[in-house]
Amino acid sequence: MNPRLAEAALGLVGTPYRLHGRDAKTGLDCVGLVAEALRRAGYPATAPQGYTLRNLSFRHWLPFAERNGFRAVDAGGDIALAMVNPIQPHLLIAVEGGFVHAHAGLRRVALMPGPLPWHIPLQWRIAPN
Repeated sequence: MNPRLAEAALGLVGTPYRLHGRDAKTGLDCVGLVAEALRRAGYPATAPQGYTLRNLSFRHWLPFAERNGFRAVDAGGDIALAMVNPIQPHLLIAVEGGFVHAHAGLRRVALMPGPLPWHIPLQWRIAPN
């Protein structure tokens, strides 16, 4: 867990949810949450555009991870990609005791304690800057 990223993510808990949201004042989705937390933690961030809430495949978005300085890991990532259902990938940020994520149902960024209940096909660590 990256402490700078975790602290930045925890500071965004309560931020409104908005699909394709990129501004904490008006709302963030899971991609916007990761981008905003990265910026607040002092890392450069470029978020992908043009995705939908449901996706049959997320593989074409993976180059964004490398461009943002992430490296894939088998476990203990700073950022996790979970499959909420078979067609809905979702990004979450690891924090002490759980994950911060943009919760569409709650309409806000929330802290999810404990391990994730979903399949995690990919995790990344942030390369030090």
